[in-house]
Amino acid sequence: MYGVSGTGAVVGEEWGARAARSRALAVLRVRGRALGLAVLPAAVAVVLYAGGVTGHFTGSGWDTARWVVTVLAVLVLLAATAVALVVARARPAATPTVELSETAAPDLYRLVRDLADRLDVPAPSAIALTPDCDSWLEDRTHRAHRAHHKQVHRTSDSAGAAPVLVIGSPFLWWMRVAELRAVLAPVVAGTGPAAHPDIAAARRFVRGLDAAVAVPETPGLDPFRRLGAHGVGQVARVLLRACRGHAGEMERGVAAAGSERAQAVDYGVRIVAQEQVGLAYAGWDRLLTRVALPAWRMGRWPAKLDAGVVSALTELSRRDRLADGFSSRLGERPACDLLEEPGAVDEATSLLAARLFHGGPAEAGPDWSPVEWSQYPEEVVDRKWRTDAARLHEVLDRLGVADSAAGPSTAADGPTLTRVMAHLSVAPSAKEQPPTPADAHAPDDDPEAVDDPSAVDDEPQANPAADALAGALSALLAREEAAREARAAATAAESAKTAAAAPSAATPHPAVSGPDGPLPLFPLQPPRTGRDLLADHVTAMVCCAAVDTAEAVPGLDWLDGPALIVGGERASDLGPRVLALVEDGDPEPLRAWLARTGVRPEKPVRLV
Repeated sequence: MYGVSGTGAVVGEEWGARAARSRALAVLRVRGRALGLAVLPAAVAVVLYAGGVTGHFTGSGWDTARWVVTVLAVLVLLAATAVALVVARARPAATPTVELSETAAPDLYRLVRDLADRLDVPAPSAIALTPDCDSWLEDRTHRAHRAHHKQVHRTSDSAGAAPVLVIGSPFLWWMRVAELRAVLAPVVAGTGPAAHPDIAAARRFVRGLDAAVAVPETPGLDPFRRLGAHGVGQVARVLLRACRGHAGEMERGVAAAGSERAQAVDYGVRIVAQEQVGLAYAGWDRLLTRVALPAWRMGRWPAKLDAGVVSALTELSRRDRLADGFSSRLGERPACDLLEEPGAVDEATSLLAARLFHGGPAEAGPDWSPVEWSQYPEEVVDRKWRTDAARLHEVLDRLGVADSAAGPSTAADGPTLTRVMAHLSVAPSAKEQPPTPADAHAPDDDPEAVDDPSAVDDEPQANPAADALAGALSALLAREEAAREARAAATAAESAKTAAAAPSAATPHPAVSGPDGPLPLFPLQPPRTGRDLLADHVTAMVCCAAVDTAEAVPGLDWLDGPALIVGGERASDLGPRVLALVEDGDPEPLRAWLARTGVRPEKPVRLV
């Protein structure tokens, strides 16, 4: 077991570096074997021609062999040249980031350079932020990446030789300065092995192969070029499979060497900081899925997600006894103080998060506007509830459902909660049917009654009205989503046409790089079932009725998203009662909750 410093750490570091270099050489040997196979026919042709000149290989048979091998060598060399050009010119995928210039974060750059000096490794060439709870080094030495780097940082191409340090933006707002330095130490230490020529060459080769595999999917290729790209992609896949294991072991060796080198830097603080990494990941995930996602679906994007994660993690610390005491660190200097304009950076990363996880537009517009946390309850929560309630009553109108309290619906009738509950309620006689005479006289030990699987499959559904309503809701939501995607595609095409007509015009967010590929790259949630959608819409209807008739107010729970506040407290017991109505057709639990809170379901509610 090696200590924090001394001979053990040095041995561990040397072992990791040697393992990485050994695996890098193995990757390069794969490249060498591929090159050898490519030139093998040419070498055979040279031998045949040399034999003919010296008089050893003479005759019509040898002449035919020379011509055949020469044609084969030319074809193989042309194919190998095409593969090499595609691998060299293919643009590797870049992580979507918000790039920070040194003028925007001088203290952060100073911290990273001091850390690199302490670790005796090259400093990263630049710093970028990503809306994720992770940090890594990313090589952007490809000419397309260097051109973007030069445009953003106003530096020469040589500045892109070192990798870029990518930092998760939630870390800057939740972690303290000392914790951030401790977390970044093993990451920055990775620039040492990355500077080794063999490791750098192996990484470039693997990235080029990975980029070549995606070339056939490039839009705008004609059929002939796409056919050739598919052939190159197949060759690249074969080479990737041959060097995949070596490349993985190389990266593990680089990580081990960096970790061992960083042992002597803030070792004690790093143990505490690693706990903060896990806590930050949990809070960030809850903030995105429970708080940000409802706003994104409404066409609004929270402009201060990183600041919101502090509130979410503070609330998590208050609720979770395992996180007790973590919020006491908030009195120390946060790492976001290392930025010159934290608010502008937070807004840029929040917009990037919306693009990555939801597929929103690249800039604000009439249907895609930012929202502050203070406006979230009114602008997002209340609007979401009333939009869902309006959609629910629209579906009921299409199904021809009348208001049971007032007979057939007329133009004067308003949308009421009673109408929804009456439609979803199942009569007790339908839920508990008495046994038939044949069932009463059937013997208990009848094997067919026990072993027949159709006896279970033919049971009636618990709430057929809910199934029909859920199906209609799903269809309506699918049409609305298709229309939204069509509008987004039209907006993107118009923006691309404008950018092509005026390439020199400045973009609203010039410091955002990527993303590569269709959006969203990382969907947060799988498609919801019809019952889940119906439960959400019924809950929204109940909340609208509570706000309009019981003086309840919409609120924001940092861990659970939209919340109904009744009497100054969150109504946390509403969900099971709505599920009883939707799943079982039982309105009594919800009716008791309405009576206790003073909600009048027969009163019409205000819709959007």
